[in-house]
Amino acid sequence: MRLTVDAPISHNSPVQRWAPRPKLVGLGLLILGFATVQQLRLVPVLLAITALVYALSGLPYSFLRSRLRYPGLFLIGVVVALPLLAGDTVLWQWGPIALRQEGLYTMLLVASRFLSIVTVGLVLMGTTPLLTLVETMGSLGLPPTLAEMILLAYRYLFDIAEELARLRQAMALRGFVAKGNRRSWQRLAAVAGTLLIRSYERSERVYKAMRLRGYGVHGDKSPPLGWGPAPDRAAMMLCGLATLGLFAAQLGSF
Repeated sequence: MRLTVDAPISHNSPVQRWAPRPKLVGLGLLILGFATVQQLRLVPVLLAITALVYALSGLPYSFLRSRLRYPGLFLIGVVVALPLLAGDTVLWQWGPIALRQEGLYTMLLVASRFLSIVTVGLVLMGTTPLLTLVETMGSLGLPPTLAEMILLAYRYLFDIAEELARLRQAMALRGFVAKGNRRSWQRLAAVAGTLLIRSYERSERVYKAMRLRGYGVHGDKSPPLGWGPAPDRAAMMLCGLATLGLFAAQLGSF
């Protein structure tokens, strides 16, 4: 089993050349602006900005499609009931099933914001290596302990995935087949407990090894990251203006 967050970057797109610090601030401002949109008339603007950012990233469509698969399933499970349950204006009805206007509008708004936020977040992670991203967050004020916890958690995803693959193979060789009955759930719960215990024991060994090598005794700080050249700062300001424009468009309608 292979897990990865970073994309196999082999292109030289404008977003990839964007300095990490203004990129993180600029795309973070866009995500903040998307999250605050409450009006359906701004959905085309959100989707247009998202499409432009993804086009400038140079990432292939397959990268977005593969990483939206599981979040998309979660989104469908959340919003599919909105047009059927929320609102009073019935657009279509068949027996007890009724399609409601307010719920439909809410579904479109939630789905559009979700798609825009996730896509911009994937662009950020797909064009910036994780280590660089964490260093950038540290330069912007993220506590060093949290930065180290993020890196260690990311590293342990691989170990946990490999351990889970070994456990599943061992169970398959012993003839285990998940049938959905009580006995199967008991065995799966035992596997989950074994995985957690082994992960905890390994984390203790790693922490002791790090302490023996001087972890926490001396903290050499990396040089602070700059804001990049003028075009990078201008792109960050453009993202900020887009966010302010979304705020102003909503305030102007009240």
